[in-house]
Amino acid sequence: MSIGHAVAVTPPQHLQADYRRAIRLEWITVVYLVSVAVIMYLASGNSQAMEAAWIEDVVSIFPAIVFLIASKIHQKPATDRFPYGFQKAFTVAFVGAAIALLVLGLYALVTSIIALIKAEHPSIGTFSLFGKDYWLGWLMLAALMYSCVPSIILGRLKLPLAKRLHEKVLYVDSHAQKADWLTAAGGMVGVIGIGFGIWWLDAVVAIAISSSIVYDGITRTRDSMKDLLEEIPTTTDNKKIHPLVDEVVSTCLRCDWVSDVRVRLRESGMVFVGDVLIIPKQHDNLIDHSTQLRNDLMALDWKISDVVVSLVRDFSQFQQK
Repeated sequence: MSIGHAVAVTPPQHLQADYRRAIRLEWITVVYLVSVAVIMYLASGNSQAMEAAWIEDVVSIFPAIVFLIASKIHQKPATDRFPYGFQKAFTVAFVGAAIALLVLGLYALVTSIIALIKAEHPSIGTFSLFGKDYWLGWLMLAALMYSCVPSIILGRLKLPLAKRLHEKVLYVDSHAQKADWLTAAGGMVGVIGIGFGIWWLDAVVAIAISSSIVYDGITRTRDSMKDLLEEIPTTTDNKKIHPLVDEVVSTCLRCDWVSDVRVRLRESGMVFVGDVLIIPKQHDNLIDHSTQLRNDLMALDWKISDVVVSLVRDFSQFQQK
């Protein structure tokens, strides 16, 4: 049995620096968020908003971790058991991060609603330092500030890298950082509300924070499932069909030997693979023509990892628009 293997794909030379920087940022994110989770846990007290913010910080670690794992797996060479290689490691990572976000968001939402229904009155105590007692809320606000500012910086640094690398896990992670600082800001409001005796403000803020997490989890889970079901390639934000799809069609139609074309592309991690179905105008030199067309398509962009050019008589067996 002879099995053909796909070639492992890495970003081209001009994007290697971006790729290495993305990996460094994710390592920094993991270390930073672990420290945030520990500090937030120690300072959370009885505040529902602080608990929701802590859950948000814990969840935010997952996209960074799965990105780092996938970055190791996707470069492994293809094998007989996995002839298409391991490019979809990033797709699997996308699914895992999205589901984790959704599940923990639902947990935070339910506990916050229960706390509001029970009309629990959270209190913030004091702590002693150098023989003096201080309101614990100051410590909580400091922890939330630590959770807020670096997240803004990390999110802004990751977003352009995610777009240039067409890396959706990194894109989700950049938005997780945005959710972190918004959550921290909401947590501050909840803590201040407790300080002024507005007990219900803490639970309301917690519900708002967790609802935002749930919405983000539903959106990202939906998008990751579309990738898993091999939706046509989309832009990094999943809002539009990727322009490379039209470029592939245009390149085929520019060939004078091509009568008509159908393109079926799908995402495999950072790259695209698929089939190009051609109805030829002529029957001479078709092997040379189709080989040259495949080479031209592969040269369009580094994200096109593998394309199979097939010659057909008509499209009657293929679903059309």
